[in-house]
Amino acid sequence: MDVVFGFLAAQPVIVVFLLVGLGSAFGRIRIAGVSLGAVAVLFAAMGLVAWSVAVGQPIAIPAYIGDVGLVVFAFCTGILAGPGFFNAMKTAYPLMIVVSIVLALAAGTALVLGKWAGLSAVTIAGVFAGAATNTPALAATGGSAEATVGYASTYAFAIVAAMAAVALALRNREKDKDTPSPIVDKPVRVDTTSIPKAADIAKAHGDRVTFSRRSPAGDGPIEAIGPDTTLSAGDVVNVVGPSDVVDAIAAELGHTSAIDITRDRSRLDFRRIILSESRHAGRPIASLGLQARFGANIVRVRRGDVEFVGSPTFVLQLGDRLRVVGPIDTMPAVTSYLGDSERGLADINPAIFGLGITVGLLLGAIQIPLPGGTHFSIGFAAGALIIGLIMGRVGRIGPVVTALPHTASTVLAEFGLLVFLAFAGANAGSLIVPAFVSGEVFQLAGIGVAVTLVATFGTFLVVKYVFRTGGTRLSGVVGGAQTNPAILGFANSRTSYDVRVALGYSLVYPAAMVVKILLAQVLVVF
Repeated sequence: MDVVFGFLAAQPVIVVFLLVGLGSAFGRIRIAGVSLGAVAVLFAAMGLVAWSVAVGQPIAIPAYIGDVGLVVFAFCTGILAGPGFFNAMKTAYPLMIVVSIVLALAAGTALVLGKWAGLSAVTIAGVFAGAATNTPALAATGGSAEATVGYASTYAFAIVAAMAAVALALRNREKDKDTPSPIVDKPVRVDTTSIPKAADIAKAHGDRVTFSRRSPAGDGPIEAIGPDTTLSAGDVVNVVGPSDVVDAIAAELGHTSAIDITRDRSRLDFRRIILSESRHAGRPIASLGLQARFGANIVRVRRGDVEFVGSPTFVLQLGDRLRVVGPIDTMPAVTSYLGDSERGLADINPAIFGLGITVGLLLGAIQIPLPGGTHFSIGFAAGALIIGLIMGRVGRIGPVVTALPHTASTVLAEFGLLVFLAFAGANAGSLIVPAFVSGEVFQLAGIGVAVTLVATFGTFLVVKYVFRTGGTRLSGVVGGAQTNPAILGFANSRTSYDVRVALGYSLVYPAAMVVKILLAQVLVVF
């Protein structure tokens, strides 16, 4: 083994990809339906490096490799969370504030117990990061060996506790009163004589619905509906949106029709088209002018695994899969206009990717003076995340698209995370065995248990009993507060990917991510 470890010690790039491959393979192994996922790379790295130290051929991964993985992960996570973060601030800020307060109490618990136990500031920050299952918070501490040992010593219990909280939340989910309505199509016969405009009806219902097509007088040729289309008595229209809103509109306009006009494709057709034309990214659907140009409408948008109603104000991103309804003869032109290329899913927008991360690094490097002559910086991770959030929310500045496609951002974020986990685990591998021998791990784990109970079950109790949140959405909130995809995956598997889980997750995830990173930085200062 001396020869093998000697070779690996001289080839850190090979070691990184070896750890990513082996760790990810182990991370997919399920025990009682639960797997470690990406974090298995961390433990694989710790094990391999500890082994190499034992045989006298210590393996090390340069810090700059970990930094690259870190900033790529943080920036792309910001891009993905940007739209949801700022939208959630408008409607769910009380929930975000309460979760932030709970996390601050957890950080305070780590600080008090850590100081009482005589731990260093970076170790306390690592304990908090692990107990909160937040790798970017670990990165915000600098990814030192001491911090990583604290992280690794507390992470396992935190994962188990979060899964227990999710299971507890879902125990009586059948009693939830906030079951969302699925997006449906419904043919509606117009009985009203008020001759309303389709756009006015949609606006009155918060633009949660759209009208895809109309058959004048119920037997006329099928045509696409534009924003200025008026609906007359006897028309049959197809309404797309949440079933409860669609039902309300059907009652408002007339009644559900037995004639399914979507089956008639003699004049109108529909296609799934990938938005790959960059000039349309970051713009609302209404600005594309599909109705005026081609007589066509976007009725649904699928981004990742989530489907949205194609309302006029919905802002598009590269890689969105659009369901377009329009005349058969104009559909080829519509397809060409929107792009419909697979590159729309994978275009990493390299100029914005590089420049955005650069600005994030510069922001993270700014030294903020504190009392006593010390300085504080938010760090590379927080800087990249904040700039990513802003760029993901803005979407476009003039002719420049500031966001990345959802698929590309997801892949880059996962790759960056895996690389950083390999570095962080390798960095701690040389200390984990002495920590076990000295009993330090058990001391750190004990403090981590207290921190996790405050962070996880504090969130659970407040959201359940103060905000009266249903169990299904609560499970998503718990996952979002943990900022851990493994918890989200666990909740999804228990609910067959109920949309309320993703909604609860997205409400608090961005704020929790930023707060944890900043709290880790504060703990390092103390």
